[in-house]
Amino acid sequence: MAGIKHRTVETNGIHLHLAEAGEGPLVLLLHGWPESWYSWRHQLLALAAAGYHAVAPDVRGYGQSDKPREIEAYSMKHLMADFVGLLDALGEKTAVVVGHDWGSAMAWNLAALHPDRFHAVVGMSVPHMGRTPLPPTQLFKKVFGEKWFYILYFQQPGVAEAEFEADIPRAVRMILAGVPGFDPQSPIVQARKKDDGFLTGVAAPETLPDWLTEEDIAYFAKELAGSGFRGGLNRYRNMDRDWEELPQLATAKIEQPALFIIGEKDPGRAFAPVEAMKALVPNLREPLVLPDAGHWIQQERAPDVSAALIGFLKSLPA
Repeated sequence: MAGIKHRTVETNGIHLHLAEAGEGPLVLLLHGWPESWYSWRHQLLALAAAGYHAVAPDVRGYGQSDKPREIEAYSMKHLMADFVGLLDALGEKTAVVVGHDWGSAMAWNLAALHPDRFHAVVGMSVPHMGRTPLPPTQLFKKVFGEKWFYILYFQQPGVAEAEFEADIPRAVRMILAGVPGFDPQSPIVQARKKDDGFLTGVAAPETLPDWLTEEDIAYFAKELAGSGFRGGLNRYRNMDRDWEELPQLATAKIEQPALFIIGEKDPGRAFAPVEAMKALVPNLREPLVLPDAGHWIQQERAPDVSAALIGFLKSLPA
């Protein structure tokens, strides 16, 4: 895309591919599952035009970044070290960190545990949850019992990979264009048996929403054809490991300026205890709920998200 440059940097013993635009204070944009830097294509240009150096890496396991084979290589500790090291590689002492989906969890945790490097934070679609009272998979089993739940489905190595990689363009189309796999209240999900897949019972949409083009689908599919789904799914397989390795998240407060953005129709709103966040994020601004938006908000509502980010950035102390 015009105006966006690409390069690879070494950090924390791996190589990360970066897409970047603009000059000025650093804004780090972290994507979620199953995306890439490309999910930030609109914000890279908007932030650059507003006077910022916007950098969107492919998270390890995705796109053109390195893809370690070991499951444990995708722990939150490793991911945080990647991004602290990225600041060093870029010659920057601090940055504002912005994340969506899993990138949101990374952003919150970076702000909580590395406040000297990340002086403000924006989380999108996934709130800051601190540390759950039980290891996450135990908690999900307690809540959902024998019912199908996507995070539990993702735990078995190789199973979800085989489902998605059987037809990657179709999988991308279904995931981004509205498959209800994330929503435990969906009738389709409610009807699933324990061994069913993420795409079970869903037909690929014939038309795309207006924010998503066939070219976008093709780009994501090409990236995932090169990387596979394993690295991204390994992030889910580290949730209990993160719980063991990062007990300090139970009490660590994010004192920096913070903003949370979520779509009104995001299934994650059922799991988004925004009021509870304020105990751990005392400087949380008024959360922004985007009317009629779903989960993929920086793409679905690109102008609104870009405007909210720029407004937040301009409000920060010099």
